[in-house]
Amino acid sequence: MPTVIILDTSLSMCRPVQMADVSEPYQFRNLAVHGLTSLLDYMNINCKLEFVAFMTFSSYRETIVPFTRDFDNIKGTLIQLEYYDRARIKKALEGVQSLIMEEWGAGVPCQVILVTDGLLGPEIDSLKADIENYFTATEKGMDDNSFPLPFPFPCKLHVTCIANSSDPCLQTALPIYQKLIDINGNGGQVFIPDGLLSFKSVQGIFMKLADLYYKPFHGVLHCGNLTSNVSLSPPPEPFCKHRDFDIVKAEMSTDIVICGFISITDVASPPSHSRHLVLPLQSCKEETKPPVIKLENCENTDDESANEDGKQPSFCVLLHGSLKVEGMVAICHLGGDWYGMLYSWADSKKKSNLMLSAFEPGNEVIPWLGSFVNLGPVETFTGLPSSEVPTLPIKPSEKRSYAQNCVVWIKQSGLQADIQKILRHARKLPEKTQNFYKELNRLRRAALSFGFYELLDGMATILDRECTLLPGSAHPDAALQLTHCANALRNGSDDYNTPLVPLRTKLSSDD
Repeated sequence: MPTVIILDTSLSMCRPVQMADVSEPYQFRNLAVHGLTSLLDYMNINCKLEFVAFMTFSSYRETIVPFTRDFDNIKGTLIQLEYYDRARIKKALEGVQSLIMEEWGAGVPCQVILVTDGLLGPEIDSLKADIENYFTATEKGMDDNSFPLPFPFPCKLHVTCIANSSDPCLQTALPIYQKLIDINGNGGQVFIPDGLLSFKSVQGIFMKLADLYYKPFHGVLHCGNLTSNVSLSPPPEPFCKHRDFDIVKAEMSTDIVICGFISITDVASPPSHSRHLVLPLQSCKEETKPPVIKLENCENTDDESANEDGKQPSFCVLLHGSLKVEGMVAICHLGGDWYGMLYSWADSKKKSNLMLSAFEPGNEVIPWLGSFVNLGPVETFTGLPSSEVPTLPIKPSEKRSYAQNCVVWIKQSGLQADIQKILRHARKLPEKTQNFYKELNRLRRAALSFGFYELLDGMATILDRECTLLPGSAHPDAALQLTHCANALRNGSDDYNTPLVPLRTKLSSDD
């Protein structure tokens, strides 16, 4: 996921720092540069596909390097920075929000790493006031748009403090940093060095940050007897979702097992929890390259054939090419009751990549595929008539709520329209007998469900009045049916599953 590094460039970062066994004079900014260099080196090896932006903040903010994968470029700017007056964290957070919204929008998860010396200075009072105003507005159910947190996009906020753990200024600032992370609400952590300040202790907090939040995911892709070591980018995070009566938690296994293959037209476009690029791992090299399917012949095919990586067989590349040619996806098991699908995704006209879309945990998260445990090979139905072979999409056994003929009486006009519809059918009895009883039973079931018993008495009175207003040319069966319904509404059963049925008379056309 994209990362924004924001470095404190206030004058307090230029203070000298005393370190044991070091005779040369160093400043806090030298320690920060050393720690960030270690982090960027780690990402250059393990997170080559991540985008990183670099910002600085003091009394004003500046975007030094926009989002890029060139980590060496960011490292080169660390030693060329200029330092100004005092730090303004609020301005830095506003700059982060503007940068990410402009580049990625509100739907891409991001991470923000704030590097500072733990000295808030005069801003501490204004930060406390902003935090108090935010909590006050939240308690009143109001939105505080003056404060940049929480970010309008999913984002983890980390604060790395280059200071001794016993520093009084740091102890004062730590609760404020933690409140900023809590207000953001998407996780994060405050990192402080262990023991006294030194290059080793500062490097340790950045390596701890990298191990917790930038550790690559390595797994094994299985399909029968074929296997391939793969990595996923970005690394999948544990699933956690609060539902009505429980909390669903799941963690992706390192063994990704292919269960079967389905046509793209059958699987359609299912909702996914996360998407990941699948990269085959080279056993003897650190560098990993995504599997690429060339759609056009290139001029340097001879050079590519001489490449050693191209000579090594890879099941991951074979699977990618097969899915693309056959127009299919692979349903895979991710651990527990968590499933996903592998498919070929083209990011340009000349190449495509193997992608993994992880569904939400559960066996029936894709309604038109049914339960994943019930899916099996099509050869199982060989020899059966075509009418008995199940096909996709699977129709649900129960009717959905949006498919029902719902009764909506939010406004008075809705109830009035239903009553008028019944009366229109009543005036056309006995020709509209079936329609009359259908609408009357619909109103009766709704009234019994809502406990609206006064409506039943009122409807019976309306039917009695309608019976007296029948013209002399009306069919005799009409008066009998209206009287029968009026008595049934007054003295009938309260079971809404038992509908009213037409009264059988000698005058009805069916007899």
